[in-house]
Amino acid sequence: MLKFVCVYCGANFNGDAGLEAVLEDLATQMVAKNISLVFGGGSIGLMGIIADAVLSRGGEAIGVIPQFLLEKEVGHKGLTQMIVTENMHQRKQKMADIADAFLILPGGFGTLEEFFEVLTWLQLGLHQKPIAVLNYKGFYDFLFKQLDVMVEQKFLKATNRDLVINASDALSVLEQLECFSVQADEVWFRDRNLS
Repeated sequence: MLKFVCVYCGANFNGDAGLEAVLEDLATQMVAKNISLVFGGGSIGLMGIIADAVLSRGGEAIGVIPQFLLEKEVGHKGLTQMIVTENMHQRKQKMADIADAFLILPGGFGTLEEFFEVLTWLQLGLHQKPIAVLNYKGFYDFLFKQLDVMVEQKFLKATNRDLVINASDALSVLEQLECFSVQADEVWFRDRNLS
């Protein structure tokens, strides 16, 4: 059962009303399932939208932000809990420690970096927590295509490619996170054979 879902998303928002509606739906589903939000602690961009949506529905939102970003990302003032760290490494570790699962929404470099870090940790067996992408309007289609290319060119095992859930709506993504069985294939450690 999921209690805490770590959401990685942008500190920017492109003004897409459809995307905002998806975040509102995600917040509704999370609160209905008694799932708390763990996120980067900002009040701006998608971070602010999802936090405000969860809080306005009576849910719990836990922010984790490094001291130097409190001003840049405008630290959210109304959270259930705000954890301030010394640096980015501590931020990411704390978010990962709290989370039962990871959910990636649209974002930029930081979002992708966070996604690939927890995915790499999963592949290495450092955690057994499911990871999903809420692929709104195909935002991450090219990312998934790149993962397929990695498999085709034998730099990634298909079983490890399949560790990422690709979903397009809030209810589906949460249901898949709840029932996903995580099993990384570590055979490549021994024989380096990706076929």
